[in-house]
Amino acid sequence: MLNMRTWIVALAMLAATNAGAAPQWLTLPPTPSLPRADRSGYAPVNGVRIWYAEFGKGEPVLFLHGGLANSSYWGEQVRAVTRAGYRAIVMDSRGHGRSTRNAQPFGYDLMASDVIALLDYLKIRKTALVGWSDGAIVGLDIAMRHPERLTKLFALAANYDPSGVLDVARDPIFRAFIARAGKEYARLSPTPRRYGEFVAQISKMWNSQPRWTREDFLKIATPTWIADGDHDEAIRHDQPRTMADWIPGAGLLIEPDVSHFAFLQDPEQFDRDLLHFLKKR
Repeated sequence: MLNMRTWIVALAMLAATNAGAAPQWLTLPPTPSLPRADRSGYAPVNGVRIWYAEFGKGEPVLFLHGGLANSSYWGEQVRAVTRAGYRAIVMDSRGHGRSTRNAQPFGYDLMASDVIALLDYLKIRKTALVGWSDGAIVGLDIAMRHPERLTKLFALAANYDPSGVLDVARDPIFRAFIARAGKEYARLSPTPRRYGEFVAQISKMWNSQPRWTREDFLKIATPTWIADGDHDEAIRHDQPRTMADWIPGAGLLIEPDVSHFAFLQDPEQFDRDLLHFLKKR
């Protein structure tokens, strides 16, 4: 039996077909490409090799991608922030994209420590951080445990408890993303035939982490915006509002007509909001 979300998606797609165009939030635009990097390479971090790339000059802005994805998803945003005079840094999280993984179980604390180690390797004392999904959760982890390393945090499509994640197994957009991520993994990963094993390992983290409470968010002093799309198919809609309420002084941004993939579906809207946040003093 189809669940309610699947019925809503099916009806919306039918209506869109009759109207001649799919709603923006029911699309999965192609993965962008990164511009040519000024510097890229591998950093030895916590027993793995983390791939990174840097673009432009100015105040640093670090982009962290979502689970199963890779740094290329930030291609349009890297162009936008470097045009605005910032230095953009991307990294493939452990086990994702071009980076390696080891036998350590995936965990947000561990992934946050990877970020800190990469910043040390690049000699970046403090940075603004833009995170999507898992990357946003890692950003929140850093804001709680390593606040001295962040100037600002823009957290898109995060959850604070596993119960905040919806069942996306039958969602057509998310299924298309998972299939695409598998092809990208096969092309980029140093272990190209182990995507199924990788998904199984990271799924254990998703099923058990994070488990944060109001007290955890009260620790965050970094200027923060919690963001999400109004049609997010993966995160329950109470999650961003609750986190923004719990973080002292945080802003809440709900972008219209987009989903978990807001920055792909409407990059102009997303980039405008992101640059507004980065320029705030």
